[in-house]
Amino acid sequence: EVRLVESGGGLVQAGGSLRLSCAASGLYFDEATIGWFRQAPGKEREGVSCIGSSDGSTYYADSVKGRFTISRDNAKNTVYLQMNSLKPEDTAVYYCATGGGYHHCLPYEYDYWGQGTQVTVSS
Repeated sequence: EVRLVESGGGLVQAGGSLRLSCAASGLYFDEATIGWFRQAPGKEREGVSCIGSSDGSTYYADSVKGRFTISRDNAKNTVYLQMNSLKPEDTAVYYCATGGGYHHCLPYEYDYWGQGTQVTVSS
């Protein structure tokens, strides 16, 4: 079975950094598109960043562009999301997922999801 496990969330002050990890199993990782999504209370789930399986092409939401960086280590079956200059509005549960496209990083295109990790940014 496909399993995605997020880690690295926590509490950080505004302006700080966190690195999220998504460890994958049960899939051909190097052929998989992986996305990071987030959902804040009262808000819809949104695509944060997605990375393709072929050439490493990426998508970033406008709200995180220049602050977040997605990367993958195929040897470790892991995708990372480096989050810098964090803002209180980044507070959300962050999920990684697979089975969709990276072009627009749309949540409804993705079939397999991790359990999520909480990111809280204090002001």
